[in-house]
Amino acid sequence: MADEKQSEAIKEEETAELEKEGKTEESKEEESPEPKDIVTIEDAGPCKKKVTIEIAQEKIIKATDKQYKELGKEALIPGFRKGRAPRRLLEKRFGKETTEQIKLTLLDDASKAAIEDNKLQIIGEPDIDIENIKLPAEGPLKFDFKIEVRPEFDLPKLEGIPVTRTKLEVTDEQIDREIEQMQRWSGVWTPREEGPVELDDQIIADVVLKIEGTEEEQKMDNVDIYVRQNGFVGAIPVEKLDELLVGAKAGETRQTSVDVPKTFFREEYRGKKVDIKINIKDIKWLKPAELDENFLKRYGVEDEEELREKMHDILHNRLEAQSRTDMTEQIYEYLLDKTHFDLPLNVVAEQTNSVLQRQYTNLLLRGLSREQIDQQMEQLKAGSEQQADKQLKTFFIMDKIADKLEIEVSEEEINGHIAQLAMERGQRPERMREDMERNGSLAQFKLEVRQNKCIAKLLETAEITEKKPEKAKKARKPTKKAAKKSAEHKDKQS
Repeated sequence: MADEKQSEAIKEEETAELEKEGKTEESKEEESPEPKDIVTIEDAGPCKKKVTIEIAQEKIIKATDKQYKELGKEALIPGFRKGRAPRRLLEKRFGKETTEQIKLTLLDDASKAAIEDNKLQIIGEPDIDIENIKLPAEGPLKFDFKIEVRPEFDLPKLEGIPVTRTKLEVTDEQIDREIEQMQRWSGVWTPREEGPVELDDQIIADVVLKIEGTEEEQKMDNVDIYVRQNGFVGAIPVEKLDELLVGAKAGETRQTSVDVPKTFFREEYRGKKVDIKINIKDIKWLKPAELDENFLKRYGVEDEEELREKMHDILHNRLEAQSRTDMTEQIYEYLLDKTHFDLPLNVVAEQTNSVLQRQYTNLLLRGLSREQIDQQMEQLKAGSEQQADKQLKTFFIMDKIADKLEIEVSEEEINGHIAQLAMERGQRPERMREDMERNGSLAQFKLEVRQNKCIAKLLETAEITEKKPEKAKKARKPTKKAAKKSAEHKDKQS
């Protein structure tokens, strides 16, 4: 009984000392300001900084005391009431986990403060080697990390940018081509009973991919491949795909090798050589829809004359949009030519998906059809390093221009653009906005709207020269040449 009373007295004494220490520490915290971290920033290559931080021992002690104080309020130690356990027992039982938590808190707070205080315009998150950083028993905590930042550059003169605008003119030939294209979109893929593959055909093939650095081959059955100048075999972009396939027959095999760009959007293929084997099973050609009553009803017109009138209005609006796009591209080219900075390949590669999302949103804002968007996105996905680099540089330049011109976008403007798009696509505006928020495209949409406002502002002061439209070029027909190269390719293989 005497031992129990003595033990209880010891516990109460320890608790009193603990509370006294806590009050003393609180008064110390109020008296002495927290020491500032010592931060050094150095260049570590294009768009990269090395940040070195030293956290004072006094700050580590304060963080440690605070952590144990909070832990002491909740910890349950046998023999002690909640919040009454002495610190030495807390250190013994929770020391390892608590030290790790203190370290993580210090590293996170210090790195965020260094970035914010030094106004670093970062891309991504700091690359901190947490595992190899230890909280010292005494003395300061020193660590460093590298962070990718936005490029630093000077903007060129923004007034008087030279721009050429094409005079709007809708011809009968343009209307004819548009109606022919509509017939193709409404057409049916039909088996080619005889004859070899031709340009714009669709083939059904079994595909084998051998990716550099991997042992097993990837096998895919019944893959749809569209015979275009730049197309895809599975997810692999293939330049001059038409020259490889045109002239081939069902049952034949075609092979090629592709060096996938280092900025490709699919990481498993990025920067690797891929050997491709295509075993052709079926060949199909697109049979255009007939210009009959059903076709006319599908487009809400009574006869061909009314269809042509409707196409005239559509083409005029499209030419206006195209003219605006052409002028926008001229401004981009001017800015890229007059602005010089480098982007490391890894930055371009990591941002490729964001670039593609921005481009998709841009095409959406321009009012392109689903088929046109899909076709352009295929070309962008298969694009070279230079194309990805160009897209990202354009984004950084336009973002800096928006800041310089103090151009902002209100929620009312965003909702207005969404409402317009929703009306064109027969959707409810609130539903479209919800979808954009869910798939992450709303933020990119806002950037594109802001960027378009920048272009409008630059066009106000641009030196615009009008020119007559060029005569339409004849459709590309490389079938004979492609077939000859395909035959040569086959001879080499045999």
